[in-house]
Amino acid sequence: MSEEIIRNWKKKNMSKEKRIVSASMLASDFSQSGKEAKAVAEAGTDWLHVDVMDGVFVPNITVGIPFVEAMKSTVTIPLDVHLMIVQPEKHIHAFAKAGANILTIHCENNPNIHFTLMEIRRLGVRPAVAINPGTPAVMVEPILPMIDMVLVMTVNPGFGGQKFIPETLAKIRQIRQWSDERNLNLNIQVDGGINGETAGLCADAGANVFVAGTAIFGHPDGYAAGIRALRGNATPAANTGNG
Repeated sequence: MSEEIIRNWKKKNMSKEKRIVSASMLASDFSQSGKEAKAVAEAGTDWLHVDVMDGVFVPNITVGIPFVEAMKSTVTIPLDVHLMIVQPEKHIHAFAKAGANILTIHCENNPNIHFTLMEIRRLGVRPAVAINPGTPAVMVEPILPMIDMVLVMTVNPGFGGQKFIPETLAKIRQIRQWSDERNLNLNIQVDGGINGETAGLCADAGANVFVAGTAIFGHPDGYAAGIRALRGNATPAANTGNG
C-alpha cells in the first residue's frame, strides 16, 4: 500500500471516527456559567473550551484564572484553555494550578516558545500551539514533536460569531501531512466559524478537534443536537485528553 493511500485512509478515518468537540464558553450565558457548563457537558461535549483574552494580544477581554477554577469545580471533562494573552509564559503555572488540562499558546507572541512548552508539560498539562489565519503553517513545523495539538485559527481571534476563512484549510492539510509522515499522532484543532458544514470541511482536511460556540449554545434544537451536527455521523472520540 503506497504512502499516499495510507495518508488518504488515515484522513478518511479521522474525519468519520475521531471528532472531538470542545464547547466554547465564549458563546454561553456568562450569568449562568456553571449551569451552562454542566448542561453542555451532559449534552455530550468532550472538552470545555475557555478563551482567555487580555485586550492586548487580541482586541477583546474575557475571563481569567478564577473562571477556569470555577469550571474545574463544576465539570469533570477536560478544560481546553486557549491563552490569547501577551507573555503567556508568566501565567502558565497559575492556569495549570487552576485546573487546565490543555494549555494552548500562540507562536506569534512567545520568543521562548520551546521553554514555555517544556514547562507546560512539566506541570502535567498537555501543551498546544495556535496559529492565526495570517501565520503560515511552517511556523509550527519545528515544534511539532514537542506538542500534543495544533490549533489552526479559522477566524481572526478576538470575537465569537465570525465567518469561517476557507483558506485555512490548506494549513490543516499541511500540518496533518507532517503529523502522518512523522508518526506524531497530533490533534489538529480548529476554532472560528465552526458548524456542521465547516466541521466537515475541516475534518476532510485532517482536523479532529472542533471548537464551537454559537453552533452549540445557539443551536435551535439544543446543545446535544449542535454537538451531534459537529460530529456528523462520527462516533464520539475516545482520545479526549484526560490527564
